[in-house]
Amino acid sequence: MDENLYRLASEWISESRYSVVFTGAGISVESGIPPFRGENGLWSKYNPIFLDTNYFLAHPKKSWCLIKEIFYDFFGKATPNDAHYTLAEMEKNGYIKSIITQNIDNLHQKAGSKNVIEFHGTSRRLTCLDCNNNYNSTEFIKESPPYCPKCNGLLKPDFVFFGEPIPQDIYNKSIKETSLADLFILIGTTGEIIPASTIPFIAKENGAKFIEINIEKSKYTNSIVDIFLEGKASYVLKKLNNMLN
Repeated sequence: MDENLYRLASEWISESRYSVVFTGAGISVESGIPPFRGENGLWSKYNPIFLDTNYFLAHPKKSWCLIKEIFYDFFGKATPNDAHYTLAEMEKNGYIKSIITQNIDNLHQKAGSKNVIEFHGTSRRLTCLDCNNNYNSTEFIKESPPYCPKCNGLLKPDFVFFGEPIPQDIYNKSIKETSLADLFILIGTTGEIIPASTIPFIAKENGAKFIEINIEKSKYTNSIVDIFLEGKASYVLKKLNNMLN
């Protein structure tokens, strides 16, 4: 690793007025959560049609069987890793202002991060498709599929399915944070998911400096990134945090 790049990155973070972090599936891999795409991704083992809105409505029992298996029985056991904890510490110390995450695993919040925008929603809540009441997922996922105790409507995880738009308030909040950033830190995202993949380009258009932390180059690396730090998020972030402190 080029120590000069680390020094420059730590200086940028220290001097930044408003640093925003943008995370993808790669940051949670060290917690045992596999990415969705790629050779060992979830979609190489499962047909993602069970997360299609129309399929879910037509076959709720089949969909919920896989939803429970993957997102609650498997992902639900995951705990934050050092990358999540380091970001929480950096936020506490004032080095970063917010995190925009594509992940639905709630690991940033479990690690202690306060200002987290969940671009694709969260698995920790369920929403009734009829009356819109929200529930804590841990209370209802034993049923497959779960139904609303108030109106008996079908409950759906409160994250974005295929065929669903990003909630407007979440999108607007993400754009606002991105527009405020003078430093944008990409972690563990390849830039393949639209419209999330457009967010970093908005930061660049607004003049933000860019740091990317990834185990391999992404679609952003050679186009908008200023400093590319190759490696696991936990290692790179801890190294940067030690330099800051």
